Amino acid sequence: MLNEVKESIINAYEQKTGLSRSKIANMMDLETWFSANKAVELGFADKILYEPNEQDSAEGFIFDRITVTNALWRKLPKAVKAQPEEREGTPYKDLVTRLDLLK
Repeated sequence: MLNEVKESIINAYEQKTGLSRSKIANMMDLETWFSANKAVELGFADKILYEPNEQDSAEGFIFDRITVTNALWRKLPKAVKAQPEEREGTPYKDLVTRLDLLK
């Protein structure tokens, strides 16, 4: 049933954007995120309803779940990775477990 739903979504996106089925399926599998400007550029949206006065800081960027997870992982201080028992808050092991669930 989920495969049928996915195919329906791919059909709609293919008609709207003109992108290939394989590219759309790949973006769906990667849980791709992109800015409002990129959504308009690729044809997923017709226009941006509420544009801020300043430029979108993520203009033109496309992100997938793995890229975002890895970027967050790299931002963890080495001290947190090296000495998890000495830190306050959520235990390091729990954070790593949660990050691994995102992979």
